[in-house]
Amino acid sequence: MICHPEQNPIQTATSHKRVVLLGMPNTGKSTFFNRITGASAFVGNWPGITVSFMQAEVKINGEVAEFVDLPGIYDLNGFSDDEKVVRQFLEQFPISLAVIILNASQLDRQIRLPLQLKALGIPCVAVLNMVDEAERFGIKISREKLSQRLAMPVALVSAKYGRGYFQTYQMISQALEQRVTPALGLQTVSPPEISAQILEDVLSGAVLMPSQTAITITQRLDAILLHPIWGLPLFFVGMFGVFWLIWQVGLPSQDVMDHVTGWIQATVIEPAVSSFPLLLQSFILNGLWGGFATIASFVPLLVLFFMAMAVLEDSGYLSRSAYLMDAFMARLGLDGRSFVMQMMGFGCNVPALMGTRVMRSQALRWLTMFIIPFSLCSARLQVFVFILAAVFPASQGAVALFSLYVLSFVAAILTAFLFRDVFKNDEPFVLELPPYRLPTWRQVLLRGWGEVRIFLTRASTFIALGCIAIWLITSIPVGATGLDTIGGRIGEFLQPIMRPIGIDPYLTLALIFGIVAKEVVLGSLAVIYALNPTAISQHLSENLTWIQAYSFCIFCLLYTPCLTTFVTTLNESKSWKFSSFTLIFSLVFAWVCSFIFYQGVSFVSF
Repeated sequence: MICHPEQNPIQTATSHKRVVLLGMPNTGKSTFFNRITGASAFVGNWPGITVSFMQAEVKINGEVAEFVDLPGIYDLNGFSDDEKVVRQFLEQFPISLAVIILNASQLDRQIRLPLQLKALGIPCVAVLNMVDEAERFGIKISREKLSQRLAMPVALVSAKYGRGYFQTYQMISQALEQRVTPALGLQTVSPPEISAQILEDVLSGAVLMPSQTAITITQRLDAILLHPIWGLPLFFVGMFGVFWLIWQVGLPSQDVMDHVTGWIQATVIEPAVSSFPLLLQSFILNGLWGGFATIASFVPLLVLFFMAMAVLEDSGYLSRSAYLMDAFMARLGLDGRSFVMQMMGFGCNVPALMGTRVMRSQALRWLTMFIIPFSLCSARLQVFVFILAAVFPASQGAVALFSLYVLSFVAAILTAFLFRDVFKNDEPFVLELPPYRLPTWRQVLLRGWGEVRIFLTRASTFIALGCIAIWLITSIPVGATGLDTIGGRIGEFLQPIMRPIGIDPYLTLALIFGIVAKEVVLGSLAVIYALNPTAISQHLSENLTWIQAYSFCIFCLLYTPCLTTFVTTLNESKSWKFSSFTLIFSLVFAWVCSFIFYQGVSFVSF
């Protein structure tokens, strides 16, 4: 069952059995939740609680059970916002079963949580995830002994590979059969302190710790990759390698897609519309198909980009970038999590903004949300690859692309520095570094396909509507062309503002529609010039200097984020004032940066 967030059907009292998923951050809780709920999950707003949770309804034992994925926490007695929210949820809502996801290789640090929940009288199932890693480290776990010590069912799984999932599902099913959902939640959540001796008694004989061989491999890698001097340069070298790969492999794949879409147009679409009126032919070929074909040419590039990002995330290296950057980010009023969210923004700004929910301080959260839209998201990546490939020699294109990636960091750092006293934060930063992992091909491919599916969904809505709108204003009045159309006049009207940064009326028009979605910029160019991608690239190479092209990219990188990003900022911040200010600031900041670059380089070149 899929519901819109504002149409949450679940109230405080429910006839459904409710299962909550709890665990520390980075234990694979969300992976397990996604596996057990499939595609039925939705974001729900809970009455009396300001944080939205992922929830889904799953049929178990012939009855509907509601699953809720609660925020990751370290301790029910903690004072972070996440821990307060979890306690508030347990107090307000009846719980049939708590499924506690633990990292099997870190049980000495995580076993406290199931003991706290058991002390509250909540029925529990302990799911020991990542058993593949535990075995690799030499950890031996007696499921029966641990289950007896905890007085709850214990499952050994690898959510990553699907191992042990069926047995875990059976345990959850059996536990639910024995439980009736209470009418009310707990009166208060105040679990007793769990002493070190109790923890030792639970683990003794049930969990045998390993030889240090596998752990030493992680330590050896960290000695290099987290080195106080070489760590950051190695990180940026690695990111340059990602963009070099995109440039070297992604561009040839774009040419292949251009040939495919060109063949489809010549052999299928053009003959099919040849008998239509000229205006309708223009609408279909130049409005709909032209925009779609230009954007579709970047699908292989996007798959490659998201696969590379999946490798960085799943390997455990992305969390280490937070550790590397934490000391520097603290000087800006941020912390390592802010850096991770900015890195997530390179895929899409929207999930990165939603990811700030894990931050305890509102000031930290707002400042992080302020800088995330400067991340070079995949939509902007398409625009930059297209523009830079048209004006830069092949040997320089990857460097130019990487420089924009660095610029996005510089812009975020400068913005955080300017506003660090406005959004003051003194929360400590806690981070659990996972061991290095080899991502599976299945995960990497699913990540690439999943992101492209989202992109194609956007292409069928925002992008299509944007291309239709820009076709209309560049075709009216009927018979007019170029600057004589409504679109041309709009571009001309804004020239006193855009000319000083080297952007002509046609590119100005594309940027205006890019506010809807940055992918629309490319679709707009196809509609504005009424050319295929290859011809557009040739036209730009003949009519743009590299200074103009790079100034355009700077402005596109920093100016007003897309409509979805703005709406997400508004939903997450719950503040029109804050959201509107970020919108205006980014627009002014983009113009100032482009002006400094364009006028400065033009003066030096002259």
